[in-house]
Amino acid sequence: MNDWKAIIFDMDGLLVDTEVVWTEAESMLLAARGFQYDEQHPRSEVLGLRLDEFFEKLGMMFGFQEDHNRLYDELLNYMAALVPDKVIKKPGAAEILDYVHRQGIPCAIASSSPQSVIEAVVEGEGWGHILKVRVSAEAVARGKPAPDVYLEAARRLDVSPAGCLALEDTPAGARAAVAAGLTCFAVPDSSNPWPVSFDGITPHIFDSLHDVLARLNGKTQTG
Repeated sequence: MNDWKAIIFDMDGLLVDTEVVWTEAESMLLAARGFQYDEQHPRSEVLGLRLDEFFEKLGMMFGFQEDHNRLYDELLNYMAALVPDKVIKKPGAAEILDYVHRQGIPCAIASSSPQSVIEAVVEGEGWGHILKVRVSAEAVARGKPAPDVYLEAARRLDVSPAGCLALEDTPAGARAAVAAGLTCFAVPDSSNPWPVSFDGITPHIFDSLHDVLARLNGKTQTG
């Protein structure tokens, strides 16, 4: 694998199955206002967005305006209640993180989630000694699909973006990684139509993190 000087991971939907938790928390937020995701208002429209951009898009989708700080606090309260019992590791997550740790490959998280959620997940899964660099899109000017969070993660790792591999599960995240100059391996979450939603973004599509690990080990040639 050793072409890559660093690996930068997305978190939600890639390393952990938090998308179902976010969906439940968001559904609770919407239900409190008399709305719900449906065919006319699909959740795919907001996947991978930073929370401020998520709330703006949500308001446009459902036609309501509300203070973002209030929405932020309410949504994170729902998440705080759900995360401890409902977040589970994605298949292959523990193995690929163990691999990069044993190989001494610098790595980081670049996530649209708030820092508090990133910390809760990473520490809760016991990955703190591996994923020491954890960048929330809240810390940069623009969220995904803008490249900012990946550029910041590469800067903190002190590695050129061109020398970094990004692992992503959403088109917005993949666009962010590619725009930052990284090579992106996509492992689409089940909520994304595969592989058509990644057309024109990255040709490197994998069924699972196990397949990505096999590629890093040199056991396969392409994604």
